[in-house]
Amino acid sequence: MTDPATRVSGRDPETGRNRTIVIQDGRISEIVPGGDDDGQWLSLGLFDLQLNGFAGYDLNARPDPRTVRDLAGAVHNSGVSRFAPTLITASHDAIADALRAIVQARDSDPFLKHAMPFVHLEGPHIAPEDGPRGAHPAQHVRPPSLDEFDAWQAACGNLIGLVTLSPHWPETEAYVRGLRARSVRVALGHTSATSAQISAAAAAGATLSTHLGNGIAATLPRHPNPIWSQLAEDRLWASFIADGHHLPPEAFRAMLRAKGLERSILVSDAAALAGCAPGLYDAPIGGKVELKANGRLEVVGTSFLAGAAVDLLFGIATARRMAGLSLAESLRLATINPRLPFNLPALTVGAPADLLRFRRDEDESLVPETVYVAGRPYPLTR
Repeated sequence: MTDPATRVSGRDPETGRNRTIVIQDGRISEIVPGGDDDGQWLSLGLFDLQLNGFAGYDLNARPDPRTVRDLAGAVHNSGVSRFAPTLITASHDAIADALRAIVQARDSDPFLKHAMPFVHLEGPHIAPEDGPRGAHPAQHVRPPSLDEFDAWQAACGNLIGLVTLSPHWPETEAYVRGLRARSVRVALGHTSATSAQISAAAAAGATLSTHLGNGIAATLPRHPNPIWSQLAEDRLWASFIADGHHLPPEAFRAMLRAKGLERSILVSDAAALAGCAPGLYDAPIGGKVELKANGRLEVVGTSFLAGAAVDLLFGIATARRMAGLSLAESLRLATINPRLPFNLPALTVGAPADLLRFRRDEDESLVPETVYVAGRPYPLTR
């Protein structure tokens, strides 16, 4: 049975002119000019490639399926249509248990399955030293192993679609080739690798730098260093955290210009404390952490960040201010670009109707009104 068509109108961020998107059976059946103009904007839905938790729901604290489902609801309420649940460095069993919980949650609802197309495994094959390791637990850092990866995939029905690792490990090239043969994308991050190791990983099939400029030593040689090497590597896309804490404006602008808008992606890197009240917390990511009133989330007694505490829409508005981007350019970094490395369709006839209607406040912040996930509307509560 065919569902009745739904018509959604709003201003196109590219042109500023109104357009109407017709939704049929969860997919876009038409995109036509015009329609009711109530001052709202209409874009492709946000896609967050790195989300560890949100609003108190934590993917890295042995979640159960209900936690994952509640997390997805909170993420939609923040303005995001799709996201990659992200698991950091942990024991083999802890990662396997979290993967099973995500699978069970996805299997309970086809819209959840659509909203979480794959899992991002950030670690455990990262640099072991302080600085590059960030807030990941040192005791669980270990070399890459295809046998271990295959065991994880068996636990979750091949749901892992992105793996972040440091390319300094001797096993890197074989591991990257093995993941690519399994149709898994590979990102570089949390690393102190040499230029040669970064180049070799890209040649083996790595395609992304995870939160470039972070997960790295506080003090680096002028050159070469892992930031320059990844910025100059044309085979690598780069993701950035634009929360105002992970990268200062001048660094973000320079990196964005070097990598180019066509190969740059915004991620939230949201931790479970995103959206929570300031204070001291015990967290799986970082242990004893402090969420400050200005939104900075850091490991107590250090300068190390423990993930981000703001949503992706906040990052889009912040990126726009820091780099002087247009509305369309800033949205592209969190809508179209995250989909391209994974061959996911964007805003076109036949694609899933993942949409965002939002308004712009006087301070240029973006306030979501309705998120669409495969055509299902989620009216937002703020």
